Amino acid sequence: MDVYTTEEQQVEAIKTWWRDNGKAIILGAVIGLGGLYGWRYYQSEQETSREQASEAYMQVVGALAAGDADAQEKAAAFIQSNDSSYSALVELQLAKTFVEAGDLVKAAEHLRSVQASKDDSLKATATLRLARVEAQQGNVDAALKELDSVTAESWKPQVEELRGDIQLRKGDTAAARLSYAASIAAASNPVVQMKLDNLPQ
Repeated sequence: MDVYTTEEQQVEAIKTWWRDNGKAIILGAVIGLGGLYGWRYYQSEQETSREQASEAYMQVVGALAAGDADAQEKAAAFIQSNDSSYSALVELQLAKTFVEAGDLVKAAEHLRSVQASKDDSLKATATLRLARVEAQQGNVDAALKELDSVTAESWKPQVEELRGDIQLRKGDTAAARLSYAASIAAASNPVVQMKLDNLPQ
């Protein structure tokens, strides 16, 4: 680096450097601070939105559980206005409400809607419930086909137990025995063991 012999030369070099680079430094600082502020604002808005969705979800679920007259309309409005996992959870609650009311067709509609969720756990939950609904409607083959779509190993105990229940309903004791055995092999469960033990030989 050049060594400046006088103070005036040093001051002049600083002025020249600032003239050449000052605008870029100021612009960079403004962009950096603006970006930081924008990111914090975005995160704050996201958090507020999540909190509002959570509060609205709790109100809708509470209304459904209490059996409010307009609970289903509130739930439908919530589903329309929210594109999140909360919507899928409300759909599951609605399906449960319809099952309890004996309207299995509407319950199945809501469960099929949840199957479109991006969350694999919600999809699997909806599929198992839909299989039960199909079986209750007498659509045993459709119920078994639904179960075939749940392939995650973690769901195998529940899937095989339900498959056994449906096969037993169909009258296929041998297939039910195999399904219950597969469920127990995946995860020991005294309830499933009791179902297996109670099958006619």
